[in-house]
Amino acid sequence: MVVDDAIVGAHEAFSLREENEFHKLADSTIHHLLEKLEVYGDNVDIDGFDVDYGNEVLTLKLGDLGTYVVNKQTPNRQIWLSSPVSGPSRFDWDSSSQAWVYRRNKANLFSVLESELEKLCGESVSLS
Repeated sequence: MVVDDAIVGAHEAFSLREENEFHKLADSTIHHLLEKLEVYGDNVDIDGFDVDYGNEVLTLKLGDLGTYVVNKQTPNRQIWLSSPVSGPSRFDWDSSSQAWVYRRNKANLFSVLESELEKLCGESVSLS
């Protein structure tokens, strides 16, 4: 995903101290995921597939396969993922890789979702 320079600013390092900047970046990421997942839903044959965004929460329902929830956690400056495969994860913005990364294992938010969705749904997806 390409992050708008207006969001990141002129500096290589990105500080999430500014709440407005965090909101712009997190909202951009979640809306990007929404668009990609809507397209993905058109390509997979999963009963109960539904993607929805409301109240700053992205919900991906995969019928009997489970439900994903993606939302921002402003006080922590994180994006949280609840997965039927890997459970809960908290992703921090990594300015060097320009990605949301899970501190425990350095996994990229998009990579985690791509891998899990391919395993669950049997169809690859590119979220970046």
